[in-house]
Amino acid sequence: MGHSAVLAVPSTVTMDLRAGFACHLYVRLEQPSDPRGGRCGIVPLPPTAGDRTVMARYTGPKARINRRLSMLVYESAGAQRAFERRDTPPGMHPRGRRSSNYGTALSEKQKIKHYYGLGERQLRRYYDKASAAKGNTAENLLLMCERRLDNVVRRAGFTKSRPQARQGIVHGHFRVNGVKVNKPGYILRAGDVIELRSRDNLKDLYRGVIANNAPQPLDWLSFDSEGFKATVLSLPTATDISLPVDGNTVVEFLSR
Repeated sequence: MGHSAVLAVPSTVTMDLRAGFACHLYVRLEQPSDPRGGRCGIVPLPPTAGDRTVMARYTGPKARINRRLSMLVYESAGAQRAFERRDTPPGMHPRGRRSSNYGTALSEKQKIKHYYGLGERQLRRYYDKASAAKGNTAENLLLMCERRLDNVVRRAGFTKSRPQARQGIVHGHFRVNGVKVNKPGYILRAGDVIELRSRDNLKDLYRGVIANNAPQPLDWLSFDSEGFKATVLSLPTATDISLPVDGNTVVEFLSR
C-alpha cells in the first residue's frame, strides 16, 4: 500500500461551481507515491484562527436588538435612548404581522441569549444540565443563568449593564472567595463572596459607577457599597428571575 503525500496549499480564490461565487479556503492535495494506482483528491481543511473569527458575544448595534425583541435587553445609555425614541421593529417600513409559534419561540430564546450574553452552544449546555436536574426545566435553566458571575455583579450594583460586568470580570477586577476569577459564566453558590480587587484605581472607577447606579435590594444577595463586596446569601428562586420570558416555550424549542 502506497503512502500519500499530504500538502496544504492556500487557495486565494477558489471558484465553487455549485455556489457560483469565489470563496477562500485551504485544500489538501493527496498524491499517491505509487504512480500506477491510487487516487488523487482534494480534501478541504478546517479553517484556522486566522481564517475567521468566531465571537461568543454579540458586538453589533444593541438598539436594533431591543427594538426587534420589543424589550430593553441591553441597558446601555445609547440603546435606552434609541429604544425610547423608536420602539418599533428595525427596518425602513416595518409591517405589523402575527408571529408564528416557531417565531415566538425563537424570539423568546433570543431574549435569553442576548440578556445573559450566551452563545448557542453555551445555552444548549445549560439546557442539558437543567433537564437532567430535578424540578421544572425552564426554571432550572433561568436560575442557572441568574447565578452567573456577570449577572450577579450587575444585579449587585457594581456595574450598569451585563456587558460592562463581563468586561470587568474578563479583565480580572473581581475575586470570588479570595480567588481571582475571569470567567463571566462562573456559577456561584450560596455563601460565595464577590469582592473588588484591592487597587485604588479600580475602587475609584467603581465608586463612580455605584454612585450613579443605586442597587436594588435583593433577598438572596447582599451588597456592601463601602467595602465593594457582595455576598450570595442563598440560591435565587423563581420569583428572583429578572428576565420576563416564557421559559417553557424556550425549553420546548430546545428539546426539538
